Amino acid sequence: MASRSERMPAVFLGHGTPWNTLETNRYTNAWRAFGASVRPRAIVVFSAHWYVAGTRVTGDTHPRTVHDFSGARPPLRTFQYPAPGDPLLAERVRALLAPLAVESDERWGFDHGAWSVLAHAFPAADIPTIEVALDRTQPPAFHFALAQRLAPLRDEGVLILGSGNVIHNIEVARHPWPDAPTDWQATFMAAFHARLQAREHAALIDYLALPYGPIAASTPDHYLPILSVLGASRPDDELDIFVDGEEGSALGMLSFAFR
Repeated sequence: MASRSERMPAVFLGHGTPWNTLETNRYTNAWRAFGASVRPRAIVVFSAHWYVAGTRVTGDTHPRTVHDFSGARPPLRTFQYPAPGDPLLAERVRALLAPLAVESDERWGFDHGAWSVLAHAFPAADIPTIEVALDRTQPPAFHFALAQRLAPLRDEGVLILGSGNVIHNIEVARHPWPDAPTDWQATFMAAFHARLQAREHAALIDYLALPYGPIAASTPDHYLPILSVLGASRPDDELDIFVDGEEGSALGMLSFAFR
């Protein structure tokens, strides 16, 4: 087993809107600073935007850039992140997860949950990267446990990256909620921070029981990558919360790493 200083981090990046790909702001600057601090041999991504039935892993040597959103025009619609895939790493993931059935998928690629943050963290797009899908048929504890089985990859030079948002409620973002408690976001984030720093993983898995949890994480997809990162963490890791804040009215931009 690699020493903590040699181990690759497990990192969660709150990606916000796709337009952050082309922006320079305090969030994108933080992602760039994080990327400059590590040099993984490969990256495994859990993105909120590959949320399907079953567990899958990208197996293509040259995954395509997936523009999985509507309404955007160039240059976002034509943006490319041409990082190579890593079929051998995909097979290593399948081996670590056996006997769980894991489909090797060459139809998907890098969705904007992946490339919007990778474009800043690793702008050269030269690190082999794969995605692992989030199984929408499984409960939160499944995603935590799956990542626990992939934690050994960190000792093999592989960065585990989750991309989502700790607060994500598009309905509230698009249609302000006049009767909402004024402190719901702050209350949820205070509870989340306290449990994250205390490593109370069971409470974070049961996130809907946190104050205003059903409002803050109104759908599972953007929260589950957090559990993928928590599952890949180790007891001797140090927690680094390197950027926090809100984008719009209902997107939490917390990013943190276990190193």
